[in-house]
Amino acid sequence: MRGIKEQDLTLDTSGPGVVLVVEPLLPQRIRRPSDALRFLLTLLALAAVVLLALALQRTLNGLESDVHTGTGRAPEVLSAAAGLLGGVAVLVVPVAFAVERVFHRDGMRVTQGLIAAILALLVSYALGEWLVQSGPADLRQLLTGNRDVEPLNTVLTPAIAYATAVRMSRRPHWRALMWVALGLDVFALFTATKVTALGVILTYVVGLAVGFGTLYGIGSANTRPPGSAVLAALRRLGFTPVSARRVEDDSSGSRRYLIGLAGDRTVDVTVLDRDRQVAGVLYRLWRRFLLNNETRRRAIRSLRAELEREALMAYAAQAAGVRLPRLLGTSEVGTEAALLAYEHVDTRPVSELDDVDLDDELLARMWEQVRLLQAHRLAHRHLTGESIHVDAHGDVYLVDARSGEIAAGDLLLRLDIAQLLSYLGTRVGAERSVRSAAKALGEDALAGAMPLLQRIALSRDTRTAARRDKHLLPALREQIIALKPKAEVEEVRLERFHPRTLVTIILSVIAAYLLLPQLSQVNLVSVVTTANWAWSGVALVAAALSYVAAAVMLRGFVPESLPLGHTILAQLAGSFVKLVAPAAVGGVAINTRYLQKRGVPPGAAVASVGASQLIGLTMHIMLLLLFGYLTGTQAAPSLTPSRGLLMVLLGVAVLFLILLAIRPLRRVVTSRVRALFSGVIPRLLDVVQSPRKVLEAVAGTLLLTLSFVICLAGCVQAFGGDVSFTAVAVVFLAGNAIGSAAPTPGGLGAVETSLSVGLTVAGLPATVATSAVLLFRLMTFWLPVLPGWASFAYLQRKNAL
Repeated sequence: MRGIKEQDLTLDTSGPGVVLVVEPLLPQRIRRPSDALRFLLTLLALAAVVLLALALQRTLNGLESDVHTGTGRAPEVLSAAAGLLGGVAVLVVPVAFAVERVFHRDGMRVTQGLIAAILALLVSYALGEWLVQSGPADLRQLLTGNRDVEPLNTVLTPAIAYATAVRMSRRPHWRALMWVALGLDVFALFTATKVTALGVILTYVVGLAVGFGTLYGIGSANTRPPGSAVLAALRRLGFTPVSARRVEDDSSGSRRYLIGLAGDRTVDVTVLDRDRQVAGVLYRLWRRFLLNNETRRRAIRSLRAELEREALMAYAAQAAGVRLPRLLGTSEVGTEAALLAYEHVDTRPVSELDDVDLDDELLARMWEQVRLLQAHRLAHRHLTGESIHVDAHGDVYLVDARSGEIAAGDLLLRLDIAQLLSYLGTRVGAERSVRSAAKALGEDALAGAMPLLQRIALSRDTRTAARRDKHLLPALREQIIALKPKAEVEEVRLERFHPRTLVTIILSVIAAYLLLPQLSQVNLVSVVTTANWAWSGVALVAAALSYVAAAVMLRGFVPESLPLGHTILAQLAGSFVKLVAPAAVGGVAINTRYLQKRGVPPGAAVASVGASQLIGLTMHIMLLLLFGYLTGTQAAPSLTPSRGLLMVLLGVAVLFLILLAIRPLRRVVTSRVRALFSGVIPRLLDVVQSPRKVLEAVAGTLLLTLSFVICLAGCVQAFGGDVSFTAVAVVFLAGNAIGSAAPTPGGLGAVETSLSVGLTVAGLPATVATSAVLLFRLMTFWLPVLPGWASFAYLQRKNAL
């Protein structure tokens, strides 16, 4: 089905001069993805064991005591015998295995094991010396018990690495001997108090990690069967090969052969290699973790399961009348591979056709094949330009059905439609893609697929294309709505969580880690009880005033009339939404929704909120420069804090310039800003025509900023801090900018850290600065949550939000 790269081909015989197999020589050694995966998993296991040991020190010490007590009761004769046999066996078993392999002319395996043993010896010795000399005290105590004990046993670690690197686990008798030897040696070491429980566990895991790392680094002997073995398997199926050549691998990386048979017949053979089953497993694991149950696929399948799945899908599609190359037979090829033989059809993938070749008739034939799949509850799950082929007569064939599902649920069937709609949309446009699908499937089927037009639901290549063309998916939805305006389809959530949520969690953990040392110096109860109540009252009034200021500011940027009361409640509702959304996102979403419910058209609502954000940002920068100038020029005993603040401002400016100098980052920033503020200028012109609106907008913007500055200044005064008002203003304006940029809910972590650092630079003691910031965040972030929830619920009941 694909062209052959003649310049890459060599010759190989498959038998005593019977058939020549034209294929590149297979490499003698390969790096198996499974070894890399095992290496990564052992590293993760190593980190998990260390963290659990540090977290459960008392439990581990108790276990250590029980083990030593139990082994200490063993008779001395048994202990001595175990020590002698174990010590000898740990050395003799690997040597005996090496001799046996050399006799079988497998010296490379032995060499690989020796390299792993040497590396393990060096690693265990280096880690042991580091732990004894300068490692964490708690970990050193757990590994040595404050005795003359090696943290990692330098005999057992090489033995385990050797056994792993020579794949002794695949030889049951040798594996049993090695486990007996290790068990006897560990028992003897425990009776002699020469090891600890944690030391034995880490010794084993480090040995495994070095063994698997060596296997992947050096590579393993290539056990993939050559073309001659493929032909032998075909003969067992009753075929008579007369020629064979290897062609380009399929989209999954599986080998493919074009086999000529007696009688001028030709078959396509796909070979599934066992070592390829783990390829791409990290991506599949991530998808399984990210997606809901019904849409995700198994990350790892056995060779037998992969063979049966593809064969079953091929037979089911044939029975349904779908044009797939006819499956003629399947067979295992030794123990390391399996094959599927398909009837050869001379076709080209759609991805190789020019866009102009995709006429309406060809699109109709594609959708007809999808209709047959849908009618028989078959999901292809990979409808891309690589898996849709066309022959010389214009007939469409579907290939690469390995990921397909029989008896598929509605969600998978709708995903197939969404995938093909999106792919064709990248080739022929949204209008033609939807129109051709509607003729074959009907408007209801397209309406059902509309909620699944999400990037996460698409194949990797189509997802990349949709990311480049941001208008593709919205355009497809618009075309479907135009066909069926009153379609009522429930929203479908495919993701368990958004990747941004994971980033938020990680950043929150980092912020907590940075704040904990400061919080440990502050009694959280005393933050409320020891604060000066008069200044705390001033701060609380200023925090409450900020919601009135935000409402006045929003009213100023909306030419339409807005009630002050409901607008204030909408700002309070925004404080509730900040718990689950970044600071810069929650308020924008709430205000946009509120304006739409007040009858403002969606475009005008977005433009009004964008105008308020744009003017607010401009005012923010102007105030930052003004207060920074005043702070740097005011008379004070020492100008060092002010210079520090100005250095921070200069650093932020330099960082901003660097950000804009990098083209990809600049493109992201400009696209985001353009999307947010498109349509803002016409909206501002509408506002400028009313002096009252201009006054509301400017006064609300200034009052909002001053309210927060007064609140923070009051919190500083509540703990006896002595910092000028202008310095507090600079700290707040800089910290608020950082908090707005942070992806954490409400800028959590970022605001606290930036404000604490800023106040400390301004001259406050660290404990006073931390206490003032905690009180400030209590009044502006945590206390408004409950009234914000009540406002949110009230406005929803009134259909005002």
